[in-house]
Amino acid sequence: MNKFIAAENLSAVFAGTARIPTITLWNRLEGRPRTHDFERALRAEIRDPLWLLTKQWQMGEFQGDDAGSPVFAKMHIETTRLTKYRAAGNPAEAFDDDVPLEAKVERRAIPFEAAGRAVSLDLRVAMGRRWLKLIAGLEAGLEQKFIDALGFATPDPSLHEDAAVAAHRESWSAAAALAGRAMDGRTLFERLLAGQHAHEFVTLSNPGNAAAIEDAEQEFLRWYGALFYEPRDGSGSAWLPDRLEYAFETSAPQNSGEKHLTADEYYQGHLDWYNLDIDPAGEGLGAVDGEPDPAAAQQKRTDSFIPVPIKFDGMPNTRWWTFEEGRTNFGDIDAETIDVNKLVLMEFALVYANDWFLLPITLPAGTIARIAGMAVTNVFGERFWVQAAGRGSDQDWQRWSMFTLATKGRDDIPADLSLVLVPSVPKIQESEPLEEVQLIRDEMANMVWGIETRIALPTGETKSGRSAALDTLRYHRRLVTGLPAPPPLENEAAIKYQIMTAVPENWIPFIPVHIENDVREIQLRRAALLRTIEGDTDPPKRVEPRTQLLRQGLDLSVPVGYDLHEEEVPRAGVRVTQSFQRTRWYGGQVFIWLGARKETGRGERSSGLAFDQIVPIRRRPPGGP
Repeated sequence: MNKFIAAENLSAVFAGTARIPTITLWNRLEGRPRTHDFERALRAEIRDPLWLLTKQWQMGEFQGDDAGSPVFAKMHIETTRLTKYRAAGNPAEAFDDDVPLEAKVERRAIPFEAAGRAVSLDLRVAMGRRWLKLIAGLEAGLEQKFIDALGFATPDPSLHEDAAVAAHRESWSAAAALAGRAMDGRTLFERLLAGQHAHEFVTLSNPGNAAAIEDAEQEFLRWYGALFYEPRDGSGSAWLPDRLEYAFETSAPQNSGEKHLTADEYYQGHLDWYNLDIDPAGEGLGAVDGEPDPAAAQQKRTDSFIPVPIKFDGMPNTRWWTFEEGRTNFGDIDAETIDVNKLVLMEFALVYANDWFLLPITLPAGTIARIAGMAVTNVFGERFWVQAAGRGSDQDWQRWSMFTLATKGRDDIPADLSLVLVPSVPKIQESEPLEEVQLIRDEMANMVWGIETRIALPTGETKSGRSAALDTLRYHRRLVTGLPAPPPLENEAAIKYQIMTAVPENWIPFIPVHIENDVREIQLRRAALLRTIEGDTDPPKRVEPRTQLLRQGLDLSVPVGYDLHEEEVPRAGVRVTQSFQRTRWYGGQVFIWLGARKETGRGERSSGLAFDQIVPIRRRPPGGP
C-alpha cells in the first residue's frame, strides 16, 4: 500500500485527531454485481404500488385522454403555384421559377458610368478581352483595330474634371496602363444593344468577315447575359431609394380570384416566407404575358400517412432502461425566470417530446399550401378530426400558429393558415462591400449625414471614403496652388470670425424639408457642401457623393433630387452596403447580381459642423518655427 495514504494509527483516525492527506477522484462509477443472475434487478420491483396509484391520482394523471398514439392519418391538401410577380413601380410579369427569388428581387444595375465618366474599368476590360478572344484569328491586326477604336483614354492630371481618377495613385496607374493597350468592352456592348454592328467601327481587310463578326456579337451578348443578372435599362428593379429597401408583390390563383402577397420591407439578404404578407384587399396583379393556366396551377389531393415519432438529440426515452443521447443535456440548461424561450424549449423537450409526430409532405418551391383537414386514427381504433390550432379570427390575440403569413390591415376576417414555400436559396456567397454608407443623426448640428465609409474607385477597387476624400481635396488644392493668390490682409486682431467649420467631403448632408401639401410631415433631402479652397478664383463647386447609393438621380440625362423618408434613419442610424452576390440554382446554373443590404447603425455621431464662430488666432512667435 502506498505509504502516503496508509494510516499507521487507526484509533487516531477514528477519533478525528488524525487526517489522511489524500485526493479522491472518480471518473466513472460502476456497480459491482454479486451474482451472475440479473433477472430480479431488471424487474424494477416496487414495494407499494398503491402509493404510486394514489400519487398518480393526486397529480391528475388519470384524467389524461391522449394515451393513444396515432398509427394512421389522412390529409386533404389544397395547393396553388405562384404565377405572377411585380417589382416596385414596374409592370407585372409572369413568375419565373428558373431564377432564385433573391436574385429576381435584389438585382440592381451595375454602374458603368458616374458623373459622365466611365467606371468599373475592371469589368470593361474583362468584356473587352472576351470580345477579342471571340474574333481572334479572323484577320491579322483586327484586335489592335478594335483597341484603337474602342480603347481607354488617358486622364489629364491637370483637369479638375479628372479628379475621380487622377487624385488616387492606384486609379491613375491602372488607367494609364490601360490606355492604348486594352479595349472597352462595355462601349461595344452598349452600341450592339443600340442596333449597331461591331464591324462598323473598324475597317476590315476582308469584308467577308462581317458575317463571322456578327455571329461573334450574338455570342458576346449571350455571354454577358449569362454572367451577370441585372435589370435591363434600369427597369425591373425592386429597390426603393427613398426607403433603402426592396418591395415587390406576387400572386397565385385561388378559386376564381388571386391570393395577393406583398413584401413591403425586405432588406435582410435572405428571402423567406416571413417577408411576405397577405393583402386581403388586393385585386391581384392583372393579366400578364406567359401566365400559366390558373386551373392547372391549383391542385387538390388526399395523402395517407403512417405517423413517425419525432426524435432529436437529448430527447427523454419513454422505455425503461433506455439511455438517452448524451451529446445534448437539457438538464444542464441554466435558465433564469425571465428566460422564457429557454423555459419553453426545456418544457417541450422534457415533457411533451413524445407527443409530436411527423407526416412528411413533398411540395415544389413556389407553392402555397393549405391543409383543408386531417383525420387521425390511434392504436385503440379511435378516429379524430384534427383542426388547425390557429383557426378563427385573425385579430384574436390568443390565436397561436407557426409558419403562417401575417394579414395586412385590422379587419376582423378569418385567419389565413396557408404555408408559402418561397423559391429561395439556402446559401449565398457575398463579396466584400463595394460601397458602404452610414446614415447617422448629428444632434449637435441638427442634421442627418450620409457618410461614405467605403467607395468604389473607377478601376473597380474599393477604398476608404475618408482617405478618398482627402486625396481628392489635396488634388484640387495642388491644381489651385498654381493660380495667383490674393494678397493677405494685415491686421493685429487676436480673434477671427469663422462662418462655418470644415466637414470631410465624404460626409453628404441631408436636410429636412416639408412634404408638399403637408404642414407636419418632413422628409430628408440630399444637399451638398461647397468645396472651398483658399486662393481659388473660380466659384466653389458642389461636392457630389461618390457612391451609387447616394448618387440617386445625379447620373440621369436631367438630374433630379433625392428624398429619403425621415423615419428610415432612427437614432441608432443605418448602415447600407452594396456588394456582388453569387449562388447556384437547381440545375447547376450560377447567378451573379449586384445587391444592397441594410443594417442597424452604431448610434449618433458629430460632424463638428458649426456656424458663426469666434476663434482665436494663433500667431507664431518672432523667430519661431
